[in-house]
Amino acid sequence: MPSPMSDSPATRPIKGHVTRFAPSPTGFLHLGHAYSALFAADNAAPDGRFILRVEDIDIGRCRPEFEQAMYVDLTWLGLDWEMPVRRQSEHMDAYSAALATLGATGLLYPCFCTRREIQAEIADAGNAPHGPDGPLYPGTCRDMDGFERERRITAGDPYAIRIDMDRAAGVAGPLTWFDLDRGEIEAEPRRFGDVVLARKDTPTSYHLAVTMDDHFQDITLVTRGEDLFEATHVHRLLQALLGLRTPEYRHHGLLTGPDGKRFAKRDKALTLRALREAGHTPDEVRAMARGEKALPDPEAD
Repeated sequence: MPSPMSDSPATRPIKGHVTRFAPSPTGFLHLGHAYSALFAADNAAPDGRFILRVEDIDIGRCRPEFEQAMYVDLTWLGLDWEMPVRRQSEHMDAYSAALATLGATGLLYPCFCTRREIQAEIADAGNAPHGPDGPLYPGTCRDMDGFERERRITAGDPYAIRIDMDRAAGVAGPLTWFDLDRGEIEAEPRRFGDVVLARKDTPTSYHLAVTMDDHFQDITLVTRGEDLFEATHVHRLLQALLGLRTPEYRHHGLLTGPDGKRFAKRDKALTLRALREAGHTPDEVRAMARGEKALPDPEAD
């Protein structure tokens, strides 16, 4: 469980930052979300700006009722954010324009491989290279003949858009980014291999959308969980390729339960909605999120 934020030089809020909390409405917010939202708001205090963003590009899992519940939960928690709220689903044209810019440089290619085909090829390769997210895509479609690509696209074959990471990193050259707690970090996007930037049914990806949104919303400090620390390597590359501003970063620990496992939306007893209905006050829930108060026992009556 993360320790409460102290006033040490490494952890005290930075004045004047523009921060954001950007949940996906795929379930009710839980204590881990509360910690992340409070962390972002604290780092915008006392004279910065705190922004709320709805990351709803996954149309298959995002639900309007979860988005509305999110506003209720955050208001009850005592948070105040700037209006209007940016909803990613309303800005697909901006992400498509960014893809077109990258495509014009020859750094993107369509990948027709299914997940099963990729897994089979990785298994056949034996000791396949691994990155932060697991085995790297083996590059099956990277050098596909242009005529064959067009034939398959015309035929309606489903495909994803991948970035040729080795070429892209070569074009961008050496890059760094700054984490407030860890200092200057050398970007190593090649470790991720040819990541997906869009799919036929979802014309953007997490990597592309959040990088663009942080630029559009003038975010100066990206705060998020340490599980997304590695993703920053990819985001720094996209910033360089697209001519976007580079914010500073700060990655916080993940809130965990008594079993040591991080909270997830399946932990219904520890959603903000359930805690509120159980009679807990906003002050109590804020204290739980910050590690200042013991968590309720989900097995208790």
